[in-house]
Amino acid sequence: MAAILVLFLAASSAPSPLYVVYQQQWQFTAWVLTVVFALYVFGLLGSLLVVGALSDHLGRRPVLAAAIGLEMVALVLFYVAGDVLVLSVARVLQGIATGAATTTLSAALVDLEPSHARGRAGVVTSVAPLTGLALGALGSGVLVEFGPAPTRLVYAVLLGAMVLAAVVVALMPETSLRRPGAVASLRPRVAMPAHLRADIVPVVPAMIATWALAGMYLSLGPSVAAESLGLHNHLIGGVVVTLLAGTGALAIFLLRSRPASSLLAPSSAMLGLGTLISLAGTVEDLVWLSAVGTVVAGIGFGASVLATFGTFARIARPHERSAVFALANIINYLGNSVPAVLGGIAVTALGLRTATEIYALAIVLITFSAFVLRLIQVRAQRRAVMAPCS
Repeated sequence: MAAILVLFLAASSAPSPLYVVYQQQWQFTAWVLTVVFALYVFGLLGSLLVVGALSDHLGRRPVLAAAIGLEMVALVLFYVAGDVLVLSVARVLQGIATGAATTTLSAALVDLEPSHARGRAGVVTSVAPLTGLALGALGSGVLVEFGPAPTRLVYAVLLGAMVLAAVVVALMPETSLRRPGAVASLRPRVAMPAHLRADIVPVVPAMIATWALAGMYLSLGPSVAAESLGLHNHLIGGVVVTLLAGTGALAIFLLRSRPASSLLAPSSAMLGLGTLISLAGTVEDLVWLSAVGTVVAGIGFGASVLATFGTFARIARPHERSAVFALANIINYLGNSVPAVLGGIAVTALGLRTATEIYALAIVLITFSAFVLRLIQVRAQRRAVMAPCS
């Protein structure tokens, strides 16, 4: 199950090193590139909100089999794509498939969690997605640079892997019994209960900054490496994403036992500092400095994912969790897609270097505001604790 989860996320990041190739072949602008990226996110978000709880009613195997089937259709469309329209349809279908698969696989991992290793499923579902993003981008970069048919080989490989995943799902035992309410479960439930606002609002800037940075790397990162830093090897496009997502996955694993509240301020600081260092490297044309900044930002990225989702998990009551986590997904994926599209428009209007600098500085400002809000929140909590004593 963990391997299939990694596979889905690897497939989702595989197009990132190819965006530069598509742009050169089909002559479309940067804003079109980021819209194609965002279509995946909107498909994913819609799927999470609509079918996120469906496997609780129909069972894990049917939903996962449907998700794999839809992903295979998307991969076939990627393989035959000859224009932006087909590429866009493939990205939407891939987003829908990935959303259905990730929620179902996460639930299946909890179902299969051994009694002597409570918490293992949570670690796997936190580490696997970023690991998949890293491996998918890196593997795609290798195949695009060194393999034949650069716009097709990676999708053929992924399609073969999805066939194996389908066989595994066909052979696996069902881990969740059917129960009524499947149709009712399709109605999205989103909420921010009034008693949670004081805890959620200070976390929102960190969530937006975290996923806006990921959106920039996954959509425009390879273009920045090629044009601004003069790195035209397509493998570099995959390395750029891997440095961020791979470091983030490692950070989640290493920090998994730390309380979420203790990570909120440091994660914002690391994310902002890393973005600033990477920006300095881009401005000065220093590849090594950009790489160092990406690694630092990656640590902040992973820590922020732990901190923000940990905060939502800690403060939400059991009957609120579904709606509250739906809200968290909306914030994260809008932060992932909308800034990326705006960045693409800015690239078209202002040029890649100028737009990248503005985008990075905006992320730094947002992370700084998240850091300040967290410090204010901590001071308020300390005063509340000390007030009864005085």
